[in-house]
Amino acid sequence: MRISPKRLIPILFLVSLPVYAQTFPDAIANYRTGRNLEERNLINEANIFYDAAVRICSDEISKNTATKDTYTILTWTLQRQKKYADVVTWGERGLRIFADEYRVVETMGEAFFYLNDFNQSLRYMQRYTNSVPRGERTSVAYFFIGEIYRFRSQFHHADIAYSAAVQMEPGLALWWYRLGTVREAAEDFLQAIKAYEQAIKINPNYQEANDGLVRSRRRAGV
Repeated sequence: MRISPKRLIPILFLVSLPVYAQTFPDAIANYRTGRNLEERNLINEANIFYDAAVRICSDEISKNTATKDTYTILTWTLQRQKKYADVVTWGERGLRIFADEYRVVETMGEAFFYLNDFNQSLRYMQRYTNSVPRGERTSVAYFFIGEIYRFRSQFHHADIAYSAAVQMEPGLALWWYRLGTVREAAEDFLQAIKAYEQAIKINPNYQEANDGLVRSRRRAGV
């Protein structure tokens, strides 16, 4: 069964107990609870569950009982803890065994991005989007590809990547704003206007998008 990091389990049982009083015997439950706590900004408590998930996955690997899910959960968890070099180390190890575990591929793309290794990040993100064109993280992968091309001032390539991202997941103001910035940088002001307007439609208080819209309208003469 496919594991989704978005399917977070309830932690109502923790209401009457200290959050560190109970972890779980399986890695995914600890990971999901860690995500739930992190979303509530309970970072220290989240790390208790993340550490438990890492420990369980490491035990499975040391006992030669690791599965695709083991390496997926391990890299997801290390990513949440911002241990990007460890993500790469364990991800490479996992992919030597399970070359088609594309959840690990995408996670490694993100890790390389945060390590400022944009060449490797682009390689893994493109591998993911080519292999899983409608995957759960494909829109995110396209956004990261757009970011890399934006940093390189390859604005047309960035436009293509951001456009793919917002087509798949149109409800994120930041993504539309980024699309507007690269169109504006490429002096495609009419298209920049459309992107900025979408960002503002989602978040009317998005000041940077409002500023970009004003600039682009002025430059376009509209």
